[in-house]
Amino acid sequence: MRLWKIVMGFFFLCVMSLNAKEAAMFVESPAFANGGEIPARYGCHGEDISPPLVFGNIPEEARSLALVVEDPDAPSGLFVHWVLYDLPATLRGLPEGVPPSPELEHGIRQGRNDFGRIGYGGPCPPDRPHRYFFRLFALDRVPELPPGVTREQLLAAIRGHILAEADLMGIYPR
Repeated sequence: MRLWKIVMGFFFLCVMSLNAKEAAMFVESPAFANGGEIPARYGCHGEDISPPLVFGNIPEEARSLALVVEDPDAPSGLFVHWVLYDLPATLRGLPEGVPPSPELEHGIRQGRNDFGRIGYGGPCPPDRPHRYFFRLFALDRVPELPPGVTREQLLAAIRGHILAEADLMGIYPR
């Protein structure tokens, strides 16, 4: 009987561990795999449009989402390519080619990237292949910031309100 309890306890822990891993929030793209190459179409050598994204396993208690795309390999340090916030927590992704408007449907707002523009600015490494991180945040509130905020302003506003975070990393060649 004691062996049976040990076996069942082990089985229960394994199942709970698998369920916890499956329940992790994620951000993916049908255009490239995590750690894979971002197609030229999404960078300065192509159409310079945002890639399609898919979100999943958003925490039930989330009230909104935010997305930041950044390049930590830029010669001048971290370079921000996209800032979005006030995305509805029910949103399960973004289509390809999100327009560079300060405000989008569903109350979504876009911030200012390090190119000095509102919206997406695609990869354009000057020296070598760079990594680009698409960071998705599930938040316990809607930041309700005006359009055009920077990454730093957004991160300051959501500090202490992040329920979950997921990353997608792609590499863009020179």
